[in-house]
Amino acid sequence: MTEQQDPTPADPTTPRAPAALARVLRRLRQPLPGAQPRIRFEMPPEDVEPAPAEHHAEAGDGTRFGAPGPRMSKQHPLYLGFMGTVGVGVALLVYYIGTTTAQLLLWIVAALFIALGLDPVVRWLEARSLPRSVGIVVSVSVLILAVTGFFATLIPTIVEQVSELVKQAPEWIRSFLDSEFFRNVDQQFGVRDRITQELDKFVKNPEAVGGIFGGVVGFGSTVANSLFGTLIVLVLSLYFLAALPNMKKWAYRLAPRSRRPRVEALSEAITASVGNYVIGQACVALLNALFAFIVMSILRVPFSVLLAFVVALLAFIPLVGGMIAGVVVILVALTLGWQTALIYAICYFAYLQFEAYFVSPRIMQRAVAVPGAVAVISVIAGGSLLGVLGALIAIPTAAAIMLLIKEVYIVRQDRH
Repeated sequence: MTEQQDPTPADPTTPRAPAALARVLRRLRQPLPGAQPRIRFEMPPEDVEPAPAEHHAEAGDGTRFGAPGPRMSKQHPLYLGFMGTVGVGVALLVYYIGTTTAQLLLWIVAALFIALGLDPVVRWLEARSLPRSVGIVVSVSVLILAVTGFFATLIPTIVEQVSELVKQAPEWIRSFLDSEFFRNVDQQFGVRDRITQELDKFVKNPEAVGGIFGGVVGFGSTVANSLFGTLIVLVLSLYFLAALPNMKKWAYRLAPRSRRPRVEALSEAITASVGNYVIGQACVALLNALFAFIVMSILRVPFSVLLAFVVALLAFIPLVGGMIAGVVVILVALTLGWQTALIYAICYFAYLQFEAYFVSPRIMQRAVAVPGAVAVISVIAGGSLLGVLGALIAIPTAAAIMLLIKEVYIVRQDRH
């Protein structure tokens, strides 16, 4: 039997309808040109288990890409030399990056410190059924409004008092030059003629005049860099505050799965302690400055607003900040007489004792608990390494280290 052939042969120039329809459908399924959704870098889900090896047995050896070759022995001279060279290179690279970007690292640390300080406020707002984004906007807005209002009220007074200080400075110098003490010293050592000679040399020296101009330019660049750094710190603080939960999740996922609950508990304790410390230290500094301003206003100490601002800044430095602020105000109070300076010293240092035994323990009860000797050593070391920022973060850092030693190292040693 022979198969029956189609009496109408197909025309090769005529396209097949199903194939053409399929091509049209494929084109319709393609996305339109334009903006596409951004691919986000998400963490893999934690509960996903790796697929069995038999599902990937494409190479016949239980692995997807083939069996690994023999590993070089760690005692091989080539391996030791190569890894040693790589280690030295990485160490030099890290040192170069650290020294080159030291200012940026300080800004990042300051921004992270501020973000941890505002995080308890945001959490408190979240507990009141507010979304985190709304809590961040509210807390940052209140902070900016408070700082803006404070400086808007303070700057005119500071400018006025600084102008008065500059205006009174020549009179103070003239009265000192006309005093009996300076006359006796001038008769014995010729201080006035010596000062006149040095001023003439300074004015006639072009390098000295150029140094003054360079100092003014350097001061201007320092102010500009400070303003730029402040803006960078504020922006980074906002970003860190918004991304703090995700940052913590990523950090916790870097730990082994069996130890993640303990790592998370320790990290939460450290971050909460740092945040409570920042808020507590701010409250202590404001109370310190308010008390100093009240006492200075009663005693009519000049430049009380400016000095109260200085006291608030110095009181942020734990332990030694209050002492330094007291000495600064006492030196200014000596212009009114030793009696005024003595009264202020008694009142202020009595308040420091009251603050140390009654105010700080109640404000800092949810913050850090660091022994006095460790606190003093950490503040001195932090100030020597990073300046004022190091002194500010010294006590939270010391508390974190002590917590890790207590909960990790000592527990491990007790098990052995």
